[in-house]
Amino acid sequence: MKYKFMQRESQNHCISKMAEVLKISCSGYYSWLKNGPSKRNKDNNQLFIKIMKYEKELNFTYGSKRLTKYIKQVERIPLGHNRVAKVMKENDIKILRSKKWRKPKESKDLKADIPNLLNREFSVEEPNKVWVSDITYVETIYGWNYLCAIMDLHSRKIVGWHFSNTMDVKLVSKAFENALINRKYPKGVMFHSDRGSQYSSNNFKSLLVKNECTQSMSRRGNCWDNACIESFFKSLKYECLHRFKLLRPDEVRMKIFEYIEAFYNRKRLHSTLGYVSPDDYEIKCA
Repeated sequence: MKYKFMQRESQNHCISKMAEVLKISCSGYYSWLKNGPSKRNKDNNQLFIKIMKYEKELNFTYGSKRLTKYIKQVERIPLGHNRVAKVMKENDIKILRSKKWRKPKESKDLKADIPNLLNREFSVEEPNKVWVSDITYVETIYGWNYLCAIMDLHSRKIVGWHFSNTMDVKLVSKAFENALINRKYPKGVMFHSDRGSQYSSNNFKSLLVKNECTQSMSRRGNCWDNACIESFFKSLKYECLHRFKLLRPDEVRMKIFEYIEAFYNRKRLHSTLGYVSPDDYEIKCA
């Protein structure tokens, strides 16, 4: 990198002065000019091309560790994480970063009768034992819309979701019904959510009872009790939705569909699952 900089600035600055400032020898620079880049540098240039190729495919959402795992799986080649990290740093390849979460203002708890049965036990050995759910705001060109998603904690797969312009009990009920259809109506599921009025409504409670599900709720003002679905929403927004200008609701719905059904469930490597996708993890466990 230093030699390249000196070559680029050779018309503007004295070679000996640049070598002195950069703490390298003039003879080393002239030897580099004569012999060209080393094999290691040539290999790093090829690695840089691979990194850019796959980061573009993944919308610059993978850090060096996850990207290393991805390249090794796709190309079946030996590759070290430190080397990938160094090439990314040297070429200023940056990924999307999330914003810090801020704790919401606490409100009076009216759902104290619903316990926190999950209690942050996020590791589940079998599918359809624990589902977690939440609602997130999604901005469109016509104002706010709302997404309700349901995740199976066993594989971190999104098993049901619904997108609507109203944040009411119909939103969560439709997402839950979609999950039931996709998972063939399992019995005995623990359904965990935050303490939103949609989840604590009598209509939704009746729907859970009808399908033999046990209800669990996070503690008041504590998002970490439902951290897995919160993490999914963060990935959805920073890997997909925040990359676009405001879209129409139907366009946003299509982006969400493509992200969940074509990318997240099928292809996205999940560190908790040993860097495989939710679908591949379920196949592996089955």
